[in-house]
Amino acid sequence: MRATLPPLLSLLNGVALLLLGTGLFNTLITLRAITEGFSDTVIGLLTSGYFAGYLLGSWVTVPLIRRIGHIRAFALCAALATIVTLLHVVLVNPWVWLGLRLLFGIVVVTLYMVIESWLNAKATGDKRGQVFAVYMFVNLGALTVAQQLLHLESAQSFLLFALAAMLICAAAVPITVTRQAQPTLPEVPHIHVPQLFRVSRLAVVSAALAGLALSAFWGLAPLYASHRGFDASEVASLMSVTILGGALLQWPIGLFSDTHERPVVLLWIAGLATLVSLIMSQLPASTALWIAAFIWGGLTFSLYSVTVTHMIDRLPPEDVLSGTTGLLVINGFGAAIGPVVAGAVMGWLGPQGLPLFHAITLGILTLFTFVRIGQVREHAKSHTPHVTMLRTSQTVLEMMPEVTDPPQQTGEADLQDEAEADSREEDPGKG
Repeated sequence: MRATLPPLLSLLNGVALLLLGTGLFNTLITLRAITEGFSDTVIGLLTSGYFAGYLLGSWVTVPLIRRIGHIRAFALCAALATIVTLLHVVLVNPWVWLGLRLLFGIVVVTLYMVIESWLNAKATGDKRGQVFAVYMFVNLGALTVAQQLLHLESAQSFLLFALAAMLICAAAVPITVTRQAQPTLPEVPHIHVPQLFRVSRLAVVSAALAGLALSAFWGLAPLYASHRGFDASEVASLMSVTILGGALLQWPIGLFSDTHERPVVLLWIAGLATLVSLIMSQLPASTALWIAAFIWGGLTFSLYSVTVTHMIDRLPPEDVLSGTTGLLVINGFGAAIGPVVAGAVMGWLGPQGLPLFHAITLGILTLFTFVRIGQVREHAKSHTPHVTMLRTSQTVLEMMPEVTDPPQQTGEADLQDEAEADSREEDPGKG
């Protein structure tokens, strides 16, 4: 590992600075919107605009990187992200902000794609899994620390916007000065969402609902905390505690996932997350709420990781990359819808609307998982090792060792069993 990481330090430093900037800015924009008097629905719409741009950028930025190269694409998008960040202070209007959030999502996913495709090209063989783990650690660590930068100043000041912009711009420094050879982007795998639905309805539904729940958290948790009477520093701490729970609890949940049937694990995660969401809707602003937020983060952040590994369990090796990319797209559609719906619910019910939205979303997943377990049992004799991951760009999937060299752990019989179960579900009279 000591020989593997030094050549990648410029890339890891770049992503750490990028996530410090974007992590700070994405929470800051919600707090500033509150002080400007934007409604809960509008704040949710702004977050949905960001995730819509993120989803759109997954397709439109690949030609850009191929045309001008990784370094120039990164420098261009870092400059645009810096400008967009500062424009939020200059042009304080919700509809202008919506366009800016859409553009910000496009450039941010391009920045991720540059770094991740570069890491993927440099991480080879048995070191791929280690690099992937370090990359995810840097992601979660930077996001946690970024929330603490909110302690420095009020959201109404220019300082925090300037700091976010400087961090994003600084991310270009280690990338542009690196002497590492620029990689070539691989062909984007063709995605057949209907085929994924036939392979595993559970994975498709889980990916979509996980996107709904987590995007609502990223965009509206600061609004929820603010309505509960938290000041900016307490909002920052609540966000950090939730992200920290997502980072720390994924390890024991992953171990549990590796030794049990994945649908059963999803049922437990979704069911417990639903229960915690309901409890949070009734808790006062006390220590118990912080503990519940930590647990909720650990459970909900694990949903997408377990979903991806469940899909890998059921796909033949040659379809794993396209299948996991398809799940990322489905998760992105959910992420683009979640905040605007959750914002409307909060506008109707008040701050408790966010945990209730989470309870409903995760409750639907719990019910669907329970029904699917009754239809389909996991037949795989072994499991793909659980991998902690966040939703970034589709390129990160190629860094997963399970994608580049997936284990032969499910056969045609497994897929046929689930297909037959789906057929019986559609037509109960059969069989």
